[in-house]
Amino acid sequence: MSAHDLAVWVADHRSGLLDRSLDQRQYVFAYDQSAASQDAQVSLTMPVRLESWLSRDLHPVFQMNLPEGALLDAIRRAIAKLAGEDDLTILRVTGGNQIGRNRFSLPGDTAPGVVETAESLDDLLSYPDTEELFHDLVAKYALRSGVSGVQPKVMLDATERGTAAVGGYIVKSWGADYPQLAANEFFCMTAARRSGLLVPEFHLSGNGGLFVMKRFDLAVEGYSLGFEDMCSLQALGTAQKYGSTYERVARSIKDFVSGEFVQAAREQFFASLVLSCMIRNGDAHLKNFGVLYERPGQPVRLAPVYDMVTTVAYIPKDVPALSMAGTKKWWSRKALEKFAVSHLALSVGKIGQIFEEIADGVNDTRGMMSAYVEEHPEFQEVGNRMLTAWNEGVTDTLSV
Repeated sequence: MSAHDLAVWVADHRSGLLDRSLDQRQYVFAYDQSAASQDAQVSLTMPVRLESWLSRDLHPVFQMNLPEGALLDAIRRAIAKLAGEDDLTILRVTGGNQIGRNRFSLPGDTAPGVVETAESLDDLLSYPDTEELFHDLVAKYALRSGVSGVQPKVMLDATERGTAAVGGYIVKSWGADYPQLAANEFFCMTAARRSGLLVPEFHLSGNGGLFVMKRFDLAVEGYSLGFEDMCSLQALGTAQKYGSTYERVARSIKDFVSGEFVQAAREQFFASLVLSCMIRNGDAHLKNFGVLYERPGQPVRLAPVYDMVTTVAYIPKDVPALSMAGTKKWWSRKALEKFAVSHLALSVGKIGQIFEEIADGVNDTRGMMSAYVEEHPEFQEVGNRMLTAWNEGVTDTLSV
């Protein structure tokens, strides 16, 4: 056992030990001898066995929730002098609060939990100075936020509107490079919801400074569901999130989603691709698709749609995150139809219905966004770029 050993927990049960080998050339995860059932399984791709699981880089399922961007910088500032800043150290300090079922702690700890306090959702959404509020939230919750993504964000608990219930939420802001990103995501997610796609509960703060999304990896009863993104399922590290294809995502859906949910998953995946084309979301990479399950051996579903943003509002020449038919471009209706038939086994009738529903949802949301632009001058520049991009996206995507 080394000073960098981590105990890995699945839900409330210790599953095994994670470490780097003595020569620092690979990571080693070994299930505890007592971990004999699927309840201890850390990933759909890593069944319980006596032999250790070895990986040159940190195992993808453990990489999955490593913070990125502004959140990672905040965590490193907080811990570097005292604890170091390698991956295992960051997992240790954020390990009690992760997306999905896996948790991390020191080997001698009796549980991986952290003490949580609850904010008020209404207060978060109505606070006048959201920049100040977000800095306070980062200072308070950065070390409790095991969540990936470059956009500045933290995880916290909040009392829900009109109830005494406490739910888990992800609160996002933006950096200088992506102004008004919270409102951008809010309208993109609204288009997804109005198109009939399954989405989590989400909110925009009153002044547009924060995007707040309810965590979909928590069951109504409060326990954690298993969640794995496509990087984990395809045995790829976070750095390779742009290094795959939508054809391979389609295969992963077939391989991992339970048979009774495959058709719905294929339809949702295709609808999200059509939506990304119409709203010009160039960030639909592997980490922005995932699956949910109670525990290994139980039914697996595709996770709700999340992280939708009109990226061309900031990167005018942006292209899709992954390739399709060997290309990364905003595909025509004909190309998308061919993909849906060949790789998702969707009928021509269903494909046509999806195009119509997504176009209606986007056009419906455009009217809502236009009104918001008029009422919020600070959003005008980004909002008008989005409106232009959506108009071009709908037109180009529907063209044969």
